[in-house]
Amino acid sequence: MKKVTDISSRKSEHIKVNLEKDVHSGITNGLELFSFDHEALPEIDLSQIDTSVDIFGKLLDTPLLISSMTGGTEEAITINRNLAMAAEERKIALGLGSQRAALEDPKLATSYKVREFAPNTLLFANLGAIQLNYGVSIEDCKRIVEMIQADGLILHLNPLQEAIQKGGNVNFKDLSIKINAVCMNVDFPVIVKEVGWGISKRTARIISECGVSAIDVAGAGGTSWSQVEMHAAKELSRKNLASLFREWGISTAESIRNVKEISPEMPIIASGGLYNGLDMAKCYGLGAKLAGAAGLFLRSATRGVDEVIEVIDQLRDQIRTIMFATGSSKIIDLIGKLVLKNNIDNG
Repeated sequence: MKKVTDISSRKSEHIKVNLEKDVHSGITNGLELFSFDHEALPEIDLSQIDTSVDIFGKLLDTPLLISSMTGGTEEAITINRNLAMAAEERKIALGLGSQRAALEDPKLATSYKVREFAPNTLLFANLGAIQLNYGVSIEDCKRIVEMIQADGLILHLNPLQEAIQKGGNVNFKDLSIKINAVCMNVDFPVIVKEVGWGISKRTARIISECGVSAIDVAGAGGTSWSQVEMHAAKELSRKNLASLFREWGISTAESIRNVKEISPEMPIIASGGLYNGLDMAKCYGLGAKLAGAAGLFLRSATRGVDEVIEVIDQLRDQIRTIMFATGSSKIIDLIGKLVLKNNIDNG
């Protein structure tokens, strides 16, 4: 098992790489294939458009999730607190970075404890699902939720990242059995997510059968963790291995459609290369309940709460304007209003 000091050092390096290097995927999020029909006579009042959604018992003003980013380092304290205060101010959801480091060293829990800054926010704890195969128990899962007074738990899947990392945890055998056991033995929502390479139909079926409360598709098209690991790697062989996967993954759009086909009632969180309100509105149109982004918020979170709030407000204004131009009074009204460009098969 990796030492806590190694984990913290790697997290710090990841923040630095994300801020300073080009770590974008070599493929797109797939949403450029879709467009909305414009309605010249929308028959609604822009001022009365309702962007709110109810999920996991909490009402969000806008269906936005600040996706899991960081924790366990000194710089993460400021980042997470700024994100939390902004999420509370604008009534959106927040996911924290992997709490594995805090599980192994409770002194690191401070960087994750943001509930005092966001008492009413829909807040998700986070842990790598693979850790269930390396000694983390159901009780540990409960502990990390209690640690930050979270409303639910995100278990992230990152097999490719683990394979690229030196000394990565790569025993994914029978992991679904462990995920199912967590889902069956906790009293809070469990969300399974990818970290940026998307969800296939096969994986959607397996995850759905585990009894999860939602799937975050985290499709390809945004930050590529193979590129992050390429920049962070010290050995040339690791850099060369990581460089192969810049154009790897299933796009966000295709991932959403995969989950909808396999499990039509499964709540979907869309993330992966969502850069503006139009990307997010298209995800709602494809059936996603929430739209999440990390990279959009990271740089602003290093500068202050007001900067994060400004990003949220811009996204909300963009989403509301798109709803108005498509005659959609509520988020759910966007479903069925997307069309595929160039008559691409929608089968």
